[in-house]
Amino acid sequence: MTVKRIVANIATAELGLAQAFYGDLFGLTLVMDHGWIQTYAAETAPGAPQLSFASEGGSGAPMPDFSIEVDDLEAVLAWVRAAGHAIVYGPVDEPWGVRRFFLRDPFDRLVNVLAHSD
Repeated sequence: MTVKRIVANIATAELGLAQAFYGDLFGLTLVMDHGWIQTYAAETAPGAPQLSFASEGGSGAPMPDFSIEVDDLEAVLAWVRAAGHAIVYGPVDEPWGVRRFFLRDPFDRLVNVLAHSD
């Protein structure tokens, strides 16, 4: 299993504020916009630094603190279950093309573990 990227998720009801600050000031590019979540990246290459701003967690899920994209979600899911970690949400195939699940880390942060559907 390989981690492909890690994205910090920032909860906000005002997604439009991100463009002026992170886009204009830091030159980050809007690389994803689903209306309820926007992701900005330093470049469009895989693994580039990214930040997401969201008004919700998507599909009625709670807002995760950050997201970790992996190349083999089922391997991570098997490890999580074998280690006895509770799954808070999922696993589920989302309509925007990812399979994901949430769990809490030892610091009580909500982690969204995902893989894009190919």
